[in-house]
Amino acid sequence: MDFILQPLPYTYDALEPIIDKETIHLHHDKYQQAYVNKLNTVISKYPELFNKTVGQLLYNLDILPNDIKQDVFIQGGGVFSYSFFWEILSTEHNQQPAGSIKEAIEKTFHSIDILKAQFKKYALSGSSWAWLVKHPNYDLEVVSSIPITNNLIPLIAIGLWWEPDYIENVFNVLDWKKADEFYNLDIIEFVKRF
Repeated sequence: MDFILQPLPYTYDALEPIIDKETIHLHHDKYQQAYVNKLNTVISKYPELFNKTVGQLLYNLDILPNDIKQDVFIQGGGVFSYSFFWEILSTEHNQQPAGSIKEAIEKTFHSIDILKAQFKKYALSGSSWAWLVKHPNYDLEVVSSIPITNNLIPLIAIGLWWEPDYIENVFNVLDWKKADEFYNLDIIEFVKRF
């Protein structure tokens, strides 16, 4: 059975004015759908792989057939990145970090402003995504590569194809409760969800 484009967990206009509905439509219905379609084409050579989640495929890249590894990384990475991004956004605007993730952010970055600065650094460097990730030892870091391929659990993802001011604004629609939930999962539990 093919992978399908998962519906958004909210309406297309639910994140306005931070992200407008036209942008959501474009990125979900066109760009993410294209990644899904291309991933299905790649995986069709090995139909038994459709029993895995995209997260499980990316986490286990090293055991995939060599002729599809790179394509699964690119196409599956696109599907995963968007799926996670939609999941970590909330219609409850202006949430603040709480619980375990708040403590970890304060320990690592000392403040939310320093964390935001790390995301802005990646935006200025031309990266397409930036991720706040948890290492197996619970340390945090901001990275630009797809985290689960390196045994890292993503807590926040921000697509960096918009202007740098967007990063400041997108922090107002992050679902910090969900990020805290992800912080408390291990990698095996996490990849089953995506």
